Amino acid sequence: MLIAAQTAFASTADPSSPTLRKIAENDTIVLGVRESSVPFSYLDAKQRPIGYSQAIALKIVDEVRRRLQTPRLAVSTVVITSANRFSYVVNHQIDLECGSTAHIREREQLVAFSNSFFDYSIRMVVKRKSGIRNYADLAGKTVSTTAGTSDEQLLRELSLKQKLDLRIISAKDHAEGFDALKTGRAVAFVMDDPLLYGKMAQEGPAQHEYMVTGDPLARESYACIMRKGDPVFKKLADDVIAGMELSGEAARLYDTWFMQPIPPENMNLRFPLSPEMKALFANPNDRASDD
Repeated sequence: MLIAAQTAFASTADPSSPTLRKIAENDTIVLGVRESSVPFSYLDAKQRPIGYSQAIALKIVDEVRRRLQTPRLAVSTVVITSANRFSYVVNHQIDLECGSTAHIREREQLVAFSNSFFDYSIRMVVKRKSGIRNYADLAGKTVSTTAGTSDEQLLRELSLKQKLDLRIISAKDHAEGFDALKTGRAVAFVMDDPLLYGKMAQEGPAQHEYMVTGDPLARESYACIMRKGDPVFKKLADDVIAGMELSGEAARLYDTWFMQPIPPENMNLRFPLSPEMKALFANPNDRASDD
């Protein structure tokens, strides 16, 4: 009976989409999720994935269910990191990841990217009393960032170009990177600015001891990632994201996660929608950040 049902589900999948066919055959879609990318994709107190990006992923899942005519399609989640996310997609361990992954041209050699859903700057968070306000102030000091990110690459390039002689801690995740700053092992944590505000908000009243500062090292955009060579599945994801952005649904979702109290401790990032985000919502696209 189960085999017959799976065969029926598989027959509704577009044969030109390897991803949809795999999902239909297994009656399960596998999502890559993050542990501490607040407020995009992170685990709540009960270890359930939540966040702005996770909500977008689930909207894509809804469209997959509709396309495959499988309303009970199961969702499996796998916790991934900045360092292993691309290999998990390439090796078919996950079907889709919507977290905090920047669309960089070089990465197109590994995976396909959906329409972008977030625009941001790369900056740094420091202790307010440190006196550090820009990158020149970091000369000869220890700085943390997250391994496997474009931020790490930009930080190393900055150190060489400006002869800053930085000692760089490449943390396994954003929580560990911020903890290096918090415990004094680093004087700054360089990362995407919404993630910096997310880590600060998690500190509760102590968040005022920190500040985001420094000129933007770059402007980048987040997108979902999936396997290359599957234009049908990419178009499905693109259409869902574009529909959310053009309808106002994405703006409402943004307000929920960036301007309202969120789990686990009712923290509020108070991170208003930027002009760049408004422009993205008005003109959905899948351009690489460095185009």
